[in-house]
Amino acid sequence: MRKYWLPWLILSPSLLFLALFTYFPLFRSVYDSLFDTRMATQDTPYVGLGNFARLLDDSVFWQSLFNNLVYLLLTVIPGVTLALLLAVALWENHRINRWLRTAFFFPMIIPMVSAAALWLFIFMPGLGMLDHYLAQLFGPMNNNWLGRSNSALFALALIGVWKFAGYYMLFFLAGLQGIPPSTREAAIMEGATATQVFFRVTLPLLRPTISFVVTTALIYSITQIDHVAVMTRGGPDNATTVLLYYIQNLAWDTHDLGKASAATFLTLVGLFVFSLVNLKLLERGAHYER
Repeated sequence: MRKYWLPWLILSPSLLFLALFTYFPLFRSVYDSLFDTRMATQDTPYVGLGNFARLLDDSVFWQSLFNNLVYLLLTVIPGVTLALLLAVALWENHRINRWLRTAFFFPMIIPMVSAAALWLFIFMPGLGMLDHYLAQLFGPMNNNWLGRSNSALFALALIGVWKFAGYYMLFFLAGLQGIPPSTREAAIMEGATATQVFFRVTLPLLRPTISFVVTTALIYSITQIDHVAVMTRGGPDNATTVLLYYIQNLAWDTHDLGKASAATFLTLVGLFVFSLVNLKLLERGAHYER
């Protein structure tokens, strides 16, 4: 009896936390999506799938979905690629490499709100660091990076890459250090070049790590909106309104909790499908040590 109950007793704090802050909000959002909460009364009429119909008719929802897909591509692919390159470059355990690892990881420690405030000064038109250095190359600059719809989302994506690349680098370092040196040595003895060793030996053995990092990056690209709230507030003209910021505006600004819950449910379903497909594709043929 003790062997049966002891593991559950040890897991109970984590299970309670998971139930209260993950599963209960999920089921509550599904429940709230079935009711119309726009009226400031205690009675909330049951509308079934009406909130989902209103959501799909909302052009801002489709704009936020498109923005999130673009933001995902602009952060996940460059961020994961940069993290992998940093991990390969800092693979050797030298003192200078340890300092550089700490320096690249440091942005992850900074809260997103503080990072957004810092980058506001960097993107400041004419006076910011970005325009200052561009002016030395191309002449006087006065670019409103956050005020133009064709550049604002790219600016936010740059912050995402800067902040999380060092974090992903740690996972790749752990994956690289878990690869047996004998595999690379055997390839070199057979005459393989450094490039061939990386693409034919190292990269295939890193597929489980890549799968995990890409899934983590997908989640961060959808759930991080602090810099949007601080820097652009979804503007200009909804050019930086992403799904989570759109849901927040529905819930807190317009008090349309039913529609916000419907958007939350669809976002979670989409995130689950994205993560599942990514894991299945990247882990196909992956090598695991046994």
